[in-house]
Amino acid sequence: MRTVTRRRFLAGAGAVVLGAGLAGSRRVAAASPLPPPPEPGMGRTVPLRLVAAERPQALPCFGGHVLPMWTLSDTTWLPVVRVQIGDRLEALFENRLPREGEHSSIHWHGIRLPVDQDGVPYLTQPPVEPGGSFRYAFTPPDTGTFFFHTHCNTPEQLGRGLMGVLIVEGDTTEPYDADEVVMLRDWRIDLDKGAFTSFTTTRGASRAGTFGNVRSANGAPEADLRLPAGGDCRLRLINADPTRIMEIAVDGAEAAVIAIDGIAVPPFPLDGWALAPAMRVDLVVRAPGAGGSAHLVDRRAEPPLPLARLVGSGSSRPPRAFDPRPLRAGRIPEPDLAAAATLDFAFTAGGGAAPIPPGDGSDSLFLGSICVSSDDFWSINGAAWPGKDHSRIPPPLAVLERGRSYRLRMKNASRIAHPIHIHGHSFKVLASDRQSLPLHHADTVLLLPDETVEAAFVADNPGDWMFHCHVIEHQETGMMAYLRVL
Repeated sequence: MRTVTRRRFLAGAGAVVLGAGLAGSRRVAAASPLPPPPEPGMGRTVPLRLVAAERPQALPCFGGHVLPMWTLSDTTWLPVVRVQIGDRLEALFENRLPREGEHSSIHWHGIRLPVDQDGVPYLTQPPVEPGGSFRYAFTPPDTGTFFFHTHCNTPEQLGRGLMGVLIVEGDTTEPYDADEVVMLRDWRIDLDKGAFTSFTTTRGASRAGTFGNVRSANGAPEADLRLPAGGDCRLRLINADPTRIMEIAVDGAEAAVIAIDGIAVPPFPLDGWALAPAMRVDLVVRAPGAGGSAHLVDRRAEPPLPLARLVGSGSSRPPRAFDPRPLRAGRIPEPDLAAAATLDFAFTAGGGAAPIPPGDGSDSLFLGSICVSSDDFWSINGAAWPGKDHSRIPPPLAVLERGRSYRLRMKNASRIAHPIHIHGHSFKVLASDRQSLPLHHADTVLLLPDETVEAAFVADNPGDWMFHCHVIEHQETGMMAYLRVL
């Protein structure tokens, strides 16, 4: 029998209808306040060197094959960087990729940093050509789970492995018994030949994306996590896949959500959570007893696909009610909804996104470098990012006044789901006309087909900020723009 405690259902207690201006909006629960945000320490300087290069490796999910991965470290395929709130990260990025003209950069996904550190070629910095380098230096203002990846030719560069994890610590009120990263993503591999296949296709780009055929968690077909038996353990889940939307659940153990996109929420029971590309979710899981096991699964697969095996190790903790300890609140500025200006954004299919008949051979067509894609399958407010070259910067989608609050009505006017990501800021998700969502902050919001989501934020970070779908092929075939904050 599951024990219900006050804290477990804070997110559902005292529900308030927010975003009432949205016709047919679902209830979004308000909850008791979280503990106050952590105060940044004096801070230290954390040096980091990231060298993008080809490093052939055989991950457990590769079926014994050695593939020509592109990674950022000589010592690990997935660098995990941990800093404390208040620390300054100084990262030297070097491009040693083997292909002429394969320029790159590092985008620090979800971090509210100065615009010249955001890592978008042409828009915020010059592209880093092979043999070149770029220094990033910033102090993350928020605790939580973030990641970093390249921002040009992303289907291939991310598809070969150019990514890492950034964790900003300091949000716990009491320590958990374990703290584990779970990196979720697919790979496109010909397992007979032991080679990567095309990272993007015209058919995929014009529909729901080009899916990988080999799934992985921490580079394995199923990650094996040894957790303190009976302990309350933090799992930091990151969906770094360019395409796949998952429904996360835990079978065989109690679990609660404690953070979304790195920012704390009052703990609420996990009963399936949509985790789209670029999204993160932090869980607290009651580990099985000694020798027992539970499974992290994707319920969107049929049957549900095990992603990680959670095994209880060591002596079991004494039995007790599952009462997840909350994290400290985030530091996101609170939007003034009464004074907020409303902006409407429609995410639609473009003229090039007509259905493609099966068996026409289009699955084998490369789009080529996403920095030179000329297909316009998708648009925002009827406009697609100009094709052929990312250096062709269009006018901003909107010009925002620095320090002002804005309410965004984001309408998915297509039949395909779109995770919409904003750089340099974090939304406060207010209401949906199709989902019942907890009140939370997020830098990536999943829009289901024909769904409208209302969110608000304070435009307090000056600069030109990307605003795009994080199904990478959608981004690179039109569903990409930027907001200018002056």
